[in-house]
Amino acid sequence: MGIIIEEKSMARFCVFLGSREGRDPQYLADAQRLGDTLARRGHTLVYGGARIGMMGALADSTLEAGGEVIGVMPDHLVDREQAHLGLTELIRVRNMHERKASMAAHADAFIMLPGGIGTLEEFFEAWTWHYLGLHDKPIGVLDSEGFYAPLLSFLDNTVEQGFLNAHTRAELLDATDPLELLDILEAQLARPR
Repeated sequence: MGIIIEEKSMARFCVFLGSREGRDPQYLADAQRLGDTLARRGHTLVYGGARIGMMGALADSTLEAGGEVIGVMPDHLVDREQAHLGLTELIRVRNMHERKASMAAHADAFIMLPGGIGTLEEFFEAWTWHYLGLHDKPIGVLDSEGFYAPLLSFLDNTVEQGFLNAHTRAELLDATDPLELLDILEAQLARPR
């Protein structure tokens, strides 16, 4: 009798993260580790399409491990953000609204890594769409080196103050390790919907 290996279903993970590297080298290391693991598990990366900063490191590590990468970038940012031209697919759109819609349409799950206001804006819109019932895709936050600990604490406080219900907060998954977060999201994807 042969060994039966359970295959995990392949999914497309949309990752929101910075176009800068940040000060702590662990942020970049976690992005690279996530990209490598996504590829090795047979998943596709969907992201903003840049070749610089953490975005570029994530894409490059995914590609180097043999994974597929879909980038989505508005025309006006192709030059400004230095579009990654070595991706499996680079989708050019007219504006930021189309970028977010396209990324969401190509995704089965969402992950937020450290980043600035653009990262936060994209992430919160995806989470809001989930809250409004526009999608039921799992959403996770990688709290690399405690970067998002203040945000997660703030969100807990919004529940305590009556501005966010506990169920909505509980649907936002988080972990401090990229592999742990990926395991959690894969488990969510495997659940019947």
